[in-house]
Amino acid sequence: MPRVWRPSVTVAAIIERDARFLLVEENTPQGLRINQPAGHLEFGESLQQAVIRETLEETAHDFRPTALLGLYLLPTGATVADTTYLRVAFIGELGAEHPHRVLDVGIIRTLWLTRAQIAERADAMRSPLVLRCVDDYIAGQRASLDTLYWHGVEAAAGAVAQLLRARR
Repeated sequence: MPRVWRPSVTVAAIIERDARFLLVEENTPQGLRINQPAGHLEFGESLQQAVIRETLEETAHDFRPTALLGLYLLPTGATVADTTYLRVAFIGELGAEHPHRVLDVGIIRTLWLTRAQIAERADAMRSPLVLRCVDDYIAGQRASLDTLYWHGVEAAAGAVAQLLRARR
């Protein structure tokens, strides 16, 4: 049976204040890198829940998504065995700070950088999607959060159980 290709789903928070964007500096296997607050979707959570969680874990701030910026597909190689990331980027507002919260493992600090400062650090970007998301934000790209639907785990389990009962 051929291997089924599955992208790795990630979320990212695009947060702008006074023409500066919130980024995190993190230790990676490739060295220090900058990225938007971002991370992997975990089982059982919605995309919005994931970006709220990741922003809190990486910045010690609450986050309120206000719009969908876009979906970004980033292959890391040319074969089905290579990881491909599907990034779901959200625009939103930074909320309350939790100053005593410890940042996620690997996160060194948060940074507020202009678009030009980010571009100057091209070699330090976690991926080319960092600048692409900033540019899409500046260009005014937006979609309503209503375009996203989440059929929660409990609802999915209930629907499957109902189908099984109907087959009996």
